[in-house]
Amino acid sequence: MARKNDDAAVPAGAVTAKTKKTRKPKKRRWYHQVWDAYKMTRQQDPAVVWWILGTFVVILGIAVGIGFIWGHPIYLTVLGLPTAILGAMFVLARRAEKAAYARIEGEKGATLAAVGTIRRGWTFDETPVAIEPRSQDMVFRGVGRAGVVLMTEGPLGRVRKLAELERKRTQRVVQGVPVTVIHVGREPGQVPLPELTKKIQKLKPVLKKHEVAVVMKRLTALGGAKLPIPKGVDPMRARPDRKGMRGR
Repeated sequence: MARKNDDAAVPAGAVTAKTKKTRKPKKRRWYHQVWDAYKMTRQQDPAVVWWILGTFVVILGIAVGIGFIWGHPIYLTVLGLPTAILGAMFVLARRAEKAAYARIEGEKGATLAAVGTIRRGWTFDETPVAIEPRSQDMVFRGVGRAGVVLMTEGPLGRVRKLAELERKRTQRVVQGVPVTVIHVGREPGQVPLPELTKKIQKLKPVLKKHEVAVVMKRLTALGGAKLPIPKGVDPMRARPDRKGMRGR
């Protein structure tokens, strides 16, 4: 009974020190992120375990072997251990990147997710600038010192026309600026998703920073894709259902 009275004496909304401690989010360390990356990679690539172990053993074995040859096995072992760990982490990072691409490849919007890893020098629109409503083929746009890049999603024979229309529309707004079209996919003439970022970063810079800002401003005024409105619906003349609003 005394315990109930003590609880009742606490004002409503008051938070005790114990409650604060339980609500405090747990801080994630770097090894938590490594473990998450390993679990995600293993789902797509079960062989990653052997790649990591093999890299670790080979590097450490080379270090120990050189140590015996030089007559300092303990010193080279201590030196080779962190090197072997770094090598294993490098392999994990590369396999994790490959697994991440395999996980999203073929999904709508995968192109935008891939170019999102480019942190410097490029700006990409968060929505497609052109879209085919029936097939859901899309064209994404990016602006950088290499000019304008248009990236397509969809079968090459079907999306080529959509990309050409967007290229001409873009070229009219930014005359003299290079407009590069990259078709993303696995068909001949397309660039695989894992190679997309390298393809973009290899484009030769031709614009200065202030020119990039001018191009972005013009393209922003141009706008993006306009989704079609179903026939018979005029949003400017639509009226609310007043009976439904009154609950009738």
